[in-house]
Amino acid sequence: MLTRKQRDLLEFIHKRMQRDGVPPSFDEMKEALDLRSKSGIHRLITALEERGFIRRLAHRARAIEIVKMPDAMRDGGFAPRVIEGDRVDPPAGAMPVQAANARDVPVMGKIAAGVPIEAISQVASHVAVPEQMLGTGRNHYALEVKGDSMIDAGINDGDIVVIEEGSTADNGDIVVALVEDHEATLKRLRRKGGMIALEAANPAYETRVFRDDQVKVQGKLVGLIRTY
Repeated sequence: MLTRKQRDLLEFIHKRMQRDGVPPSFDEMKEALDLRSKSGIHRLITALEERGFIRRLAHRARAIEIVKMPDAMRDGGFAPRVIEGDRVDPPAGAMPVQAANARDVPVMGKIAAGVPIEAISQVASHVAVPEQMLGTGRNHYALEVKGDSMIDAGINDGDIVVIEEGSTADNGDIVVALVEDHEATLKRLRRKGGMIALEAANPAYETRVFRDDQVKVQGKLVGLIRTY
């Protein structure tokens, strides 16, 4: 049985992963649960891990996978948003990507989670993505992440991000942004007035601010695939 705080944290992580495709930061968890310090979050995370509800990914900063939800919190459509490959010992009850109802999604190349790189335009390969990660009737593509500027959002160098194609996004969405028609980057988007801020999830990187007409949204993050 979970305590109220443990259930609240698990539900918050679940909702954020469903919305953004990645776990919230510890600071966001602390704020959401109105705790004074991150040590309380560490204790709750450890308790949830010991009870088998979440799993922390080894050697990955703040990367969390939800393994299961309490019966009272199930919505019938839950699936972990982080899909792993090449594991010898998948967790009990986990479904391998190959066995799931999956759709082939084109991998369009590499995307910088750091200094923007040239825009992606050619299909490099394909990857199988579970249907439940993809929106019905929508186009999707995948990109290989290069760099560490989104590491505090659970996005690491070498990960494959799954992107729902589109030209619109809400404040706080993690998006593929095309800067001045020739550079693409993966960042969290914020709008204010006629300006757009592209925020990193790593304090080593500065937020970059552009005029609205300098940035085009190419899609938003809906999932993540990590291979060991």
